[in-house]
Amino acid sequence: MKIFERYISTQVKKDLKKKMVFIGGPRQVGKTTFAKSLKNDYLNFVYLNWDISKDREKILSDELPAGDLYIFDEIHKYKKWRNYLKGFYDQFAEEKKILVTGSAKLDYYRRGGDSLQGRYHFLRMYPLSVAELKISNINDLKELLNYGGFPEPFFSQSKIESARWSREYRTRLIREDLASLEKVEDLDTLEKLLIHLPKYVGSPLSINSLRENLQVAHKTVDKWIKIFERLYAIFRLDPFGNKTLRNLSKAKKHYHFDWTLVKNEGAKFENLLALHLLKWCHFIQDTEGRDVDLKYFRDVDGREIDFVITEDDLPTHFIDCKWAESEINPSLNLLKNKFPKADFYQISAIGNKDYLNKNGIRVCNAITFLKNFL
Repeated sequence: MKIFERYISTQVKKDLKKKMVFIGGPRQVGKTTFAKSLKNDYLNFVYLNWDISKDREKILSDELPAGDLYIFDEIHKYKKWRNYLKGFYDQFAEEKKILVTGSAKLDYYRRGGDSLQGRYHFLRMYPLSVAELKISNINDLKELLNYGGFPEPFFSQSKIESARWSREYRTRLIREDLASLEKVEDLDTLEKLLIHLPKYVGSPLSINSLRENLQVAHKTVDKWIKIFERLYAIFRLDPFGNKTLRNLSKAKKHYHFDWTLVKNEGAKFENLLALHLLKWCHFIQDTEGRDVDLKYFRDVDGREIDFVITEDDLPTHFIDCKWAESEINPSLNLLKNKFPKADFYQISAIGNKDYLNKNGIRVCNAITFLKNFL
């Protein structure tokens, strides 16, 4: 697999000088590869994976090799992992650096107690993006759109391998990760739900409609959707609104971390853009502590804008996306008058135009827009 500097690299090295660093995010997003790439920055590099028996024995017997940087991969599978890391950090914090990697379970289990409170920084690592790959032309953007942002399928550059990876990824997510986190008896129906979700990307998600299709209780579907969020299979956006806006409903929109599951071309592009924006928002949250969030807008009159970035509940960016160039969405002009201090964009996947209209709305293509994010 191709190795290059990931977008969290500088921040991780900076944070390691002060505390432990936990890296979470979707499985197979490149956390382990990134962690191992740090060996060039430290004289004595020690990598320990709980799933490898000889590494597990070293941890349990308290016989670790000498090192400057210790990377503990999947250690959250150890029942006493919090106390183990607490003791290790409290004893060696001044002389050794500690990096902990894991997927959904690390994010989930780290919230179960406060024994590590104040001893670590948590960073989320997300799939590859336009800025990270330094994409500069439409053909490379289409490759990212078709192969997805996970390193293995993207660098394979094979539609067959990408499709196989995606199917196997979903199966492991349901049969391995979910089974270790939650008690769910009907895994077949739950997997059926995950298969059907991509067709609803881009629209407010109706739990009641899903309940009727699956013939299960509303409470059950709602629980399953939240499980998918914890597993980094999907993410949901709340609607943006305030007292001056007539919101349509409280329904959330959802998107997939593996956007190749979405078959409609326009919806797939919207999903790609959504994850790029979420990646930026979460990085700002994790590294600067700012209250930045990603939402969408839709009102009772049917006016809609795909994405709204807020900070401290105030809108800073309104972003609408189209596959090809088209007339500016009237909703952008309407809300520009209500929120003149916010930045407004209409983004296209394959367009070439780049201009600012008389109301201050920027029209440009995805590459031009996304190169300024992460």
